[in-house]
Formats: sequence, C-alpha cells, structure tokens
Amino acid sequence: MKTEEISILGAGLIGSLMSIYLRRQGLDVSVYDKRPDKRKTPYTEGGRSINMALSHRGWKSLDKVGLKEKVLPLAIPMYGRKIHDEHGGTTFSPYGTKEQAIYSISRGRFNQLLAEEAESLGVKFFFDHKCLNTDFRTQEITFETPEGEKKMEAPVIIGADGAYSSLRMSMQKQIRFNYKQEYISHGYKELTIPATASGDFAMDPNALHIWPRGKFMLIALPNPDKSFTCTLFLPFEGTKVCFAKITEERDLVSVFKSYFEDAYQLMPNLTEEYFRNPTSSLINVECYPWVQGQSILIGDASHAMVPFYGQGMNCGFEDCFILNGLIEKYGKSSWDMVFEKFQKIRKDDTDAICQLAMENFVEMRDSVSDPRFILRKKIEAKLHQLYPNDWVPLYTMVTFSDMGYAEAYALGKLQEAIMDKVMANPLITENWDKLDYEDIINQMDSAKAV
Repeated sequence: MKTEEISILGAGLIGSLMSIYLRRQGLDVSVYDKRPDKRKTPYTEGGRSINMALSHRGWKSLDKVGLKEKVLPLAIPMYGRKIHDEHGGTTFSPYGTKEQAIYSISRGRFNQLLAEEAESLGVKFFFDHKCLNTDFRTQEITFETPEGEKKMEAPVIIGADGAYSSLRMSMQKQIRFNYKQEYISHGYKELTIPATASGDFAMDPNALHIWPRGKFMLIALPNPDKSFTCTLFLPFEGTKVCFAKITEERDLVSVFKSYFEDAYQLMPNLTEEYFRNPTSSLINVECYPWVQGQSILIGDASHAMVPFYGQGMNCGFEDCFILNGLIEKYGKSSWDMVFEKFQKIRKDDTDAICQLAMENFVEMRDSVSDPRFILRKKIEAKLHQLYPNDWVPLYTMVTFSDMGYAEAYALGKLQEAIMDKVMANPLITENWDKLDYEDIINQMDSAKAV
C-alpha cells in the first residue's frame, strides 16, 4: 500500500484544514463526507451552527498554511462580553488587554473557504459517502453511496468526522478501547437578531453578548451582514423555564418578555425561527486510544466538547498544527510513530479543555452577572498588569497563548484557590484597590513550588 495516500473522513472545518496541511506536504489526499456538497445549493446554516469563535490557537494554525489573510474578512473581533441584565442594562467585561479579541465567524462560509482552498491545492472531495465500517486489518473502508455500497483500500485514515464519528464507532469494536460520552441537561436552539431597518448592527458588534439567567442563557455573536447569530441554551425539561414547556407562541413570548426583553424587541422573526429550527443536544466525548493501525481520530471525533469555552474548533485546528509538525519531524512513512506521539502529546490537553468547557458553562450562565465575580476578574486583570509573567488569568492562558491546556488548567486551579482567599475578605469590595498584590504573587510562587 502507498502510505502517501491519505483518506480523511469528514469535510468539516477540521477535515478540510487537515487536508490542506497534508496536501502542502505533497501527500495524495482524498476527503469523504456523508453529506451532500453544500456548495452546489445556496448555503443555509440550518439552524444548528453556533457561530465559531476563532482565537489564538486557530489563527496560528491558519497562518501556518497562509490562510489568515483570506479568513480575516469573514471574521468580526469581539473584545469582551457584554452582559445584559433583566432590566435592559449592560456591562462590558474585556477578555484581556485592549488589543486581545476572539473572532466571530460563520461556520458555513468558513467551511466553504477551506474546502475550496483544499481543492485548489489538489485535494479530492467525495460527498454522499457515508462510512459504514472500517476494517483495520486490511485498511479497508466500506461506504454507502447513491450508487450503492463501495469498498476501498485506505492505507492511512484520519477520522475528522465529528462527535458521532464513524471511524470511532469502528474503533469501539476493538479490544481495550475506552469510551465515555455525556449529554448535558441543556440543549440549544439557534435564533437571529437581524440588521436594523437602516442596515446597521442592532447592538455593539465588537462584543459577545450574554443574557445570563442562572439556569439558562441567551448569547449573540455578530456576522458580517450586520446580523447576530443567537443561541438559546435551556434545560430540556424539569425546570420552570425549559424547552419542554415552550409548546406554543404565547409560552415563547412570555419567556422572552420576562427574561430577555431587550433582545425580544430586536427579534421580529423569533416565533418563526424558534418553531422551525431544531432543538439540538450538547455532548462531551472522551476516548482512548485514538489510534488503530494506520488510522487516527482528531478533533471532535476524539474529544468533542460543549461549546462554552469557544475552544472546540481552535483545539481541532491545533490538532492539525501539531500532527503536521510531527509528520515534518518524523517523515511521511513513519505513521505508527507519528500517530503514537500525537495521541500521547494531546490526550491530557484535550481532557483538560473538555473539563474547562463544562466548568465555563456555569460561569457564563450564572457568575458573569455577579458583582463579586466581576470584581474578582478586575483584581486578576490588575495582577496581570502589574506582574504579567507571574499571574496570567486562566482565560488568557487558554485563549490567547500556546500553553498546553493541561498546564493552563493546573495553574488556573492554583490561582483559583488563592483568589478564593482574597475574595473571602469581608471588606474586599471597599478595599480591593489597596490589596498587597506582591503578597498575592508570593503566594502563587509558593503554591507553584509545592
């Protein structure tokens, strides 16, 4: 078998970018996807997109293959969170320093750009190819196509086929394959705030808007056409406000007028979109090993996470960046070594970001509107300003640096314990600007040394 022939399952963001990396290395790359080619019909998001939030790891991975400048026109910078309270008031909480931003980008247009770039390099795409099974002894894939079943030899297989990966399903039939999935109690539904009658943004376009309401929330991210993609996160059932209790228009209007009044005034198509768009679930997936013979899982196929840290795509892109680096280092014929190194390098980091994503859900839906939480972030920002190398906020480590997710998680836990002590001071609200910041840094140094 020619090990220079690579088969990628999944033509989404991760699979398309991985194909670009491999093609630029001179490899023969084919991408297979169970869906039809969406470029042949006018693209619609289908009500399930959740806008992507591109940050440092994603941009670094795009820049490596010269795509940063092509992607920038599709993206809108968001410099912080704009928190909407129940009375229509807003507060702004920056993500980092003034120039640090995450970028809102529509999944559909982005995916189209990556696929077209891959094709221009010579990557071959095969749509309407549903993977039924992979035989790891013979490296054969069985596809279901409009013309019937098709078997093909695949010397090297990369599974970038998402949280419900077909390649992973085949791996699960093997001995000693660990697998864990968890659906959270909340689902999501996509909605829209359109541009105003004058064709402008209805809200600040350079912020991620959040309506945190304790057990549920609404978020909104800007689009280049001056609209906002909104995502409503609610429990499926069992609470006062949940998807199960919204069965007709009056239920929906009551919830929005009670909890999201300012957003409701900007959503003329709310009822139509709500009852047309699907209610989707959110899943966390962990598994190991990611490798079987000459086949490997990357992206959501190996570590699907809930979307609350905005790192799913960025983490998947970083997978592509790291896997490409290992191929450059060990060569295009050393797949056993490359794949084994990759899974050992990435497993702890992907476990960490999956955990962070779950924890950040609680922060986004509840804590971000708490005055004490806002004060806590202000103190951490001051520490970072005074001691930029000794105290880096967890969000900054994850979103604006190359630091491994596992290291960021561990440092974040140390900082959290120290900040818990700082915030326990009953006079902290009045005296926060008089804190002994040097002493806090000394505590951090001592904690690191233990």
